[in-house]
Amino acid sequence: MKILSIQSAVAYGHVGNSAAVFPLQRIGVEVYPVYTVNFSNHTGYGAWRGPLISPQDVADVITGIEERGAFGEIDAVLSGYQGGEGIGDVILDAVARVKAANPNAIYACDPVMGNAKSGCFVAPAIPVLLRERVVPAADLITPNQFELGFLTGTDPGDLESTLASVDAARAMGPSTVLVTSVERPDRPEGTIEMLAVTDDGAWIVRTPHIPMKANGSGDVTAALFTAHFRETGDAADALAKTTSSVFDLLQNTYDAGTRELQLVESQEAYAHPRMQFEVTQVR
Repeated sequence: MKILSIQSAVAYGHVGNSAAVFPLQRIGVEVYPVYTVNFSNHTGYGAWRGPLISPQDVADVITGIEERGAFGEIDAVLSGYQGGEGIGDVILDAVARVKAANPNAIYACDPVMGNAKSGCFVAPAIPVLLRERVVPAADLITPNQFELGFLTGTDPGDLESTLASVDAARAMGPSTVLVTSVERPDRPEGTIEMLAVTDDGAWIVRTPHIPMKANGSGDVTAALFTAHFRETGDAADALAKTTSSVFDLLQNTYDAGTRELQLVESQEAYAHPRMQFEVTQVR
């Protein structure tokens, strides 16, 4: 499998492509990483160094990959945080060209906008871009529960309303939706869930909630689910593998007491997920 991943990159720590690429490689995926920024560290530290990559430079790198004849072999295009509208245009253009070369390729979009605790933390134009242009072009999206509501103008809470919000998102274009950080009011205390919905049904998985902020964990989740689902077409299996891997990554990070993901140290969790959580079909 080959994935074109258009995301940010950092030298210190793991977010964007610096979170997504290694787990994908560890499960045998060939990744073409294209950077949208090249920062020293993620911006959550409040200080960072390094350049934003201009949309034209990002487009040039993608064109160079195309000129090598690679587009016909790409199985998925993956994108995450979009810092500006110009990058969105570049990504959408790349998706169209990859799909022209390989009609079986999919576009997986992590529509990063914010979370329930922090609210929306992107520029005001980004949610509009995602809602009106990017999500309709995607085959798979991986919002958290907050972003799902923001995209669809709904207020997902319990399972029924979250499924209704997913249906609204799927009506926008993507056939597959993975909802991360699902926090139902009736769930057992100290737990959190993920929900995957396709044309074939809906599945949910519950894990203990690890009390930490883990920048980059969503990027790992989107990457692994995209690869597993693209390989098998089995959403329940992809959900089980992804959940197992990401939980162990987070547990290892929490146990280490570090701010940055223990990404390399957790490599066996990607290669050989323990499958320790039960996936339940809910529709």
